[in-house]
Amino acid sequence: MSSSTSRAETWSSRLGIWRDSDAAAVLASGTSWSGAELLARAAGAASVLRSISAPGPVPALLTASPTSFAFMIAGAECARPLAPLGPRLTAAELIPCLIGLEASVLLTEAEFLPVAGEIATVTGAEVVVIEEPATSDDQLELDPDPLSTAFILHTSGTTGVAKAVTYRQDRLALRTRISAGLCGFEPGAVYASASPFHHIGGFGNHAVALASGATLVPLPRFTVESWRALADLGVTHALTVPTMLEMLLDAGVLALPDLEVLQYGASPIHPDTLRRTLAAIPAVRLVNLFSQTEGGPITCLTPEDHRQIAHEGRDDLLRSVGRPAAGVELRIEDPGADGVGEVVARAAHFFAPSADGWLHTGDLGHLDPEGYLFLAGRRGDKIIRGGENIYPVEVERVLEAHSAVREAAVIGIPDQRWGEVVAAVIVAADAEHLPDTELLRAHARSQLAGFKIPTRWAFASSLPRNISGKLLRRELSAADLDD
Repeated sequence: MSSSTSRAETWSSRLGIWRDSDAAAVLASGTSWSGAELLARAAGAASVLRSISAPGPVPALLTASPTSFAFMIAGAECARPLAPLGPRLTAAELIPCLIGLEASVLLTEAEFLPVAGEIATVTGAEVVVIEEPATSDDQLELDPDPLSTAFILHTSGTTGVAKAVTYRQDRLALRTRISAGLCGFEPGAVYASASPFHHIGGFGNHAVALASGATLVPLPRFTVESWRALADLGVTHALTVPTMLEMLLDAGVLALPDLEVLQYGASPIHPDTLRRTLAAIPAVRLVNLFSQTEGGPITCLTPEDHRQIAHEGRDDLLRSVGRPAAGVELRIEDPGADGVGEVVARAAHFFAPSADGWLHTGDLGHLDPEGYLFLAGRRGDKIIRGGENIYPVEVERVLEAHSAVREAAVIGIPDQRWGEVVAAVIVAADAEHLPDTELLRAHARSQLAGFKIPTRWAFASSLPRNISGKLLRRELSAADLDD
């Protein structure tokens, strides 16, 4: 058959690498399934799905486990793609997702039966508690239509109702190739992640690693102790978010004996945290991927970029998310005089581009002459004070460089004269000794124009973040801010 008429590669077809494999595909909670057993149990899970659901999306309240992986593979194979949802969200948050999927069945682990019951009362969906599937002698074909759906993920919904994003088989296969190349996934790699199962950093990345031949080591919940335990499992690749890195660095346990590649992302990393990470694990290759549920990787700060930071004084790259990944066209739409505009990208491995073919990310940023992308916050976060544009991330980074500040969040609040003024919420490095706001003003003014300096201040013990570590600005209030 000529290449012009050959069937496109799919994510499921890539899983054929495990068909007759005795190597471990999943290690979790004392359970080890070989690749062959995982596919046999996925065949059993497919039988379960066919018995309870007509073809179409199947929402599910799941955590990362061998059973969950088997059902995700099964759903992709029997035209019942699973849509994992955040099981710790409230029924009110989850009900719109089920309505949007027009689902008649809701899968759940037993632990989440209470919230599943609330959802069923409103939507009428049948609740089915999943159990470990039996193995089946019926082999999965692993030859789906390239345009069919492998699974469905939802956006985090930080600014409204979560949106369903369809992960198409052919696009997911291409994403697997690109991400595997950037992260070094290959047979023999052992990949650990504590990212939520329903998140792109959760099963979205597990799907890439598994289809690259890597063993999965899911952590249902991140703790310093669960990270320490990875030392006995031969973990070579791992994913963290900046908050986890700070905890591990503070505990002095970031290094693992077999760790080769450490990927980080999901939220901005403080330059000091990145410096500490580079110093703590100098032999480990670091990778930062900028992605969205709708598509990614968009850009990558590669191991070579991190080497330049560590050994060639490229401190400018500490705040960058890298250059475009393979196959990605990147541009800044409607840039201002400072070059900052919306980050817009196009690539064959994106899942939900706009009607014009481009993914409008909603993120603001600028490109430097070398093509490195620097993010400046979300489009809706921009503060306009007297006609001047202010990007909260820029101000936050300056404030967080002060030794008395652990974290900072900047928001705009209404003002009769200026339209908006800048307010800052500070988490102090020492909760018993709050920094003087006049000193913080002076520190910020030494590096920023006067119109960018906060005029209102508040202190908090922590900042509101979602499960992936993203700052929830909408939950910050102008109340109780000092004049």
